[in-house]
Amino acid sequence: SLVAPRHTDCNAVLKGLQPVFQEQGMTETIHNWEDHGYLATYINKNGSFSNLRIYPHGLVLVDLQSHSDDMKGRDEIDHLLNKIEEKMKELFHSSIKRVKRLPAIVRGEAIDRYWPTADGRLVEYDIDEVVYDEESPYQNIKILHSKQFGNILILSGDVNLAESDLAYTQAIMGSGKEDYTGKEVLILGGGDGGILYEIVKLKPKMVTMVEISFQQMTIHFNNTAYSSFYVLDNLKGECYQVLIEDCVPVLKRYAKEGRMFDYVINDLTAVPISTSPEEDSTWEFLRLILDLSMKVLKHDGKYFTQGNCINLTEALTLYEEQLGRLYCPVEFSKETVCVPSYMELWVFYAIWKTRTEV
Repeated sequence: SLVAPRHTDCNAVLKGLQPVFQEQGMTETIHNWEDHGYLATYINKNGSFSNLRIYPHGLVLVDLQSHSDDMKGRDEIDHLLNKIEEKMKELFHSSIKRVKRLPAIVRGEAIDRYWPTADGRLVEYDIDEVVYDEESPYQNIKILHSKQFGNILILSGDVNLAESDLAYTQAIMGSGKEDYTGKEVLILGGGDGGILYEIVKLKPKMVTMVEISFQQMTIHFNNTAYSSFYVLDNLKGECYQVLIEDCVPVLKRYAKEGRMFDYVINDLTAVPISTSPEEDSTWEFLRLILDLSMKVLKHDGKYFTQGNCINLTEALTLYEEQLGRLYCPVEFSKETVCVPSYMELWVFYAIWKTRTEV
């Protein structure tokens, strides 16, 4: 793309760039919209084609699509783009405000490398291997290997966690400010095993982890920081137990039995991206989990959970509004952490029951 001065002579730009495409033996089709500039398409015999869009306000766009697996084909594409860029600079001389050339978007390959961030930006990962790709009864589970981030767990198209992301686990555990020694801990979800692995090292009295998908739990990362070692070998140990169940009936059962925990860690789902909580069943589920968790949380206990991307301010505000609708009054604090594989800043919440003097 190129940004030239306003009131650009579209016809002069078109005539200046035409020879570049004609040298490649490309067939030309031109659409003229009078006050709205030109669209020219150029088609090559090998199936590649280019769109040239020229706007009167000074924006010139060139999109090139090609199917080529060999280096010669890629060199030809680079040569054409170089010629177009050189010609544009020649046409506009020093009056060009900006020239921007983007890397190629590769479509249709066996390994998908493009995944959206929570706030809707497209990120290209350096994926070089599909480690795992299967459907569970609840979601699609992928593990893709990244050169930068190691194995990345992707659940139903959402980047969940990578071997690089110890910062996520530390944040959802309180960022090293909590003493788990001798404490009762409840983990909701946490199927990658990272939270369980880290807490067990801190000598708690008992950690109970409730994960609905056994399939997700048995797919472990090779990095020791995110190895589901305990989960894979045994579902029960000296200071932990793993329940393969839906957490809602488990929470209801614990509340009825009067079982209480020092810490409840919710690693089930991020804050919904929705502006209508009353119309979104995900918000209802979130409030249900919050209410049930408060019922099994000790008076001086803490509830930890992820929020969402820091840019989703409206969704985060809605979440904080939900905290005022629980059966008991609560207070909260939040922390923003950079999670490497997310490529965005992520918000985490600590929530506790309001401490009133008796």
